[in-house]
Amino acid sequence: MVNLEIMEYIEQEILPRYNAFDSAHRIPHALAVIRSSLKLAKKIGADENMAYVIAAYHDLGMEGPRAVHHITSGNILLADSKLKKWFSPMQIKIMKEAVEDHRASASKSPRSIYGKIVAEADRQLDPITVITRTIQFGIDRYPELDTEEHFKRVVNHLQEKYSAAGYIRLWIPGSENEEKLKELREIISNPAMIRNHFNQIWTELSKKE
Repeated sequence: MVNLEIMEYIEQEILPRYNAFDSAHRIPHALAVIRSSLKLAKKIGADENMAYVIAAYHDLGMEGPRAVHHITSGNILLADSKLKKWFSPMQIKIMKEAVEDHRASASKSPRSIYGKIVAEADRQLDPITVITRTIQFGIDRYPELDTEEHFKRVVNHLQEKYSAAGYIRLWIPGSENEEKLKELREIISNPAMIRNHFNQIWTELSKKE
């Protein structure tokens, strides 16, 4: 059970900062990572308060350059003196490192179980969620592209990150992500399936604009 004071602080002071980010990294994403992190923490017996805070801070660095957002996020957590009320210096250090280690493109294994938890939770490998967030990111960052160019960007990203030759790594054996990644790879390997999912999601997102 997460400390209610911590939860109140995060909900009032931290999560609203996600409203300034692209649509693939706003509050719904942060909440999804929090839920998954707490589920994993409970499953393996990790500290739920730490897992909660790490998940809440993991993408705050999107306030700056995306390429180093994981480092910036860790520094934001470290600089938040409010956290000293609930956590020891060692716990804060572990949380900072976990936030730094969450990035999917990282070549090294996270330094602690908490880094593995947030990295795993951040994957969100439900195929529809992955494709939707990829499209949303492209719309926000590359509004000049036409529909077909967005489709090509989505396919390239999925191949580069999620295919069998992609850079994504899973860190907790037996997690739900293993099966979801298998489903996603089946879609990636089938051009007709990718096109069908893209068209459906693109249409739905277009209706919301």
